[in-house]
Amino acid sequence: MDYATVKLIHQSAVVLSIGGFVLRAFASLMGARWVKGRAAKTLPHVIDTVLLASAVTLAVWLHLNPLTTAWLAAKIVALLVYIGLGMVALKPSRPAPQRSMAMLAAFATLAYIVSVAVTKNPLPFVAS
Repeated sequence: MDYATVKLIHQSAVVLSIGGFVLRAFASLMGARWVKGRAAKTLPHVIDTVLLASAVTLAVWLHLNPLTTAWLAAKIVALLVYIGLGMVALKPSRPAPQRSMAMLAAFATLAYIVSVAVTKNPLPFVAS
């Protein structure tokens, strides 16, 4: 497989992962029962596994080390924050206001991750 194909797989997985989170988060807040189903719980893990595998492949091919590449380190830290926020946003036992705030914070974190990916700058909103 070549670089362009792996990058396309990665970008497609990003779109599917974000779209799936948005759909599940809003459906969860609305009390939709399908969110508790097997497909809604399994498919995100499959997509995120493809996303992670393609990210690692690209990083290895490009010789990117998160210990020496600031923008990559920032994306990884932000990804961990996003995962934590997403867990709160999707947890039905949490109060709706808390879940809503976590969802908004997760969306903001996603915007940051995408902006860092596009600009290759850990501070994409700061003029350089």
